[in-house]
Amino acid sequence: MIKIIIAGDYCPRYRVEKLIENKKYNDIFENIAPIVKSADYTVVNFECLIVADNNTARIFKIGPHLRCSENAIEAIKNVGFNLATLANNHIYDYGSKGVIETLLTCKKYEIDTVGAGKNLIEAQQIFYKPIKDKKIAFLNFCENEFSIASPNTAGASPLNIVANYYQIQEAKQNADYVIVIIHGGNEHYQLPSPRMKETYRFFADAGANAIINHHQHCYSGYEVYKETPIFYGLGNFCFDNEKHRNNSWNEGYMVQLVFNNNDIKFDLIPYTQCNDKPNIEIVENKTFFHSEITRLNQIISDDEALMENFSNFVHARKKVMLSYFEPYNNRYLRGLQRRRLIPSFFSKKKKNLMLNLVRCEAHRDVLLSALSPKNIY
Repeated sequence: MIKIIIAGDYCPRYRVEKLIENKKYNDIFENIAPIVKSADYTVVNFECLIVADNNTARIFKIGPHLRCSENAIEAIKNVGFNLATLANNHIYDYGSKGVIETLLTCKKYEIDTVGAGKNLIEAQQIFYKPIKDKKIAFLNFCENEFSIASPNTAGASPLNIVANYYQIQEAKQNADYVIVIIHGGNEHYQLPSPRMKETYRFFADAGANAIINHHQHCYSGYEVYKETPIFYGLGNFCFDNEKHRNNSWNEGYMVQLVFNNNDIKFDLIPYTQCNDKPNIEIVENKTFFHSEITRLNQIISDDEALMENFSNFVHARKKVMLSYFEPYNNRYLRGLQRRRLIPSFFSKKKKNLMLNLVRCEAHRDVLLSALSPKNIY
């Protein structure tokens, strides 16, 4: 029997960052450390990168640039994590230098890595881990934003259905179990898009034994498809945000997978994180959590309900999404333009935004539906 625990997004900011810089790791992780250390192998998504030099240049992108010190790696080593997934939308925030520094720091603290490399070939490498008498293959992809590696630059392994299919097939031939971990989906939306469900089921058909998603900053439900459990969102693992307290940002769960020959079982370990205190606390009364998971699972299992919920999500964002194609860089000007009080023109930042909306799968799901809601699926 092999027990593996997988956690979501870890990014030390605000109160958590202060504790980590003072090496007060137990103040953050004390409540979950026994659970993490009880597993044979543990995984967490490292949602930032190590940048020691304050003069390291940031890339030009849309969205925040996330960085931290090497204490952040020491902290997850201290709590008991073994593998950092690095294919996410922030791993290239400080260019190739930041990626390579992060990889070297993980190696220094004996943290395994998957999903990023100094070029595309390295980023797409499968990570094999012998555990007891079995070999586990870990694959890590992320949706296509500003972090993707190229043949000549460092970065993340991309979500690319054709390439990913062959990666899974290769892993299946060389390992006893294949775990696919993906970083994608629409932020603050608690369900997968129909495209995500179709893609992840395809990965199960390709040979994945378990599929796990994170990125949305809120947890989602799961399904078991042809004996393959698919978890559509773990939520934040440890990601302090001064604007979020006591809401979906602060809730999540870890997945515990148990492999026993051909049998795969799992359990969910719910917690709250970075509410009144900058720590992680296990949820003792799981009644509400289980009712929410049941509600989400029922929607996921019903294609019509899933499409209806996604259409409602798109409808709520439609005006904002389409306004991005008007070449203004702040909401006041966009508001004036939507009222046709000023004309339109483009900028470099606007082109970059449009590229991200078209290139990133989750953004494109919303955009296509907003432009043609009756014909997208």
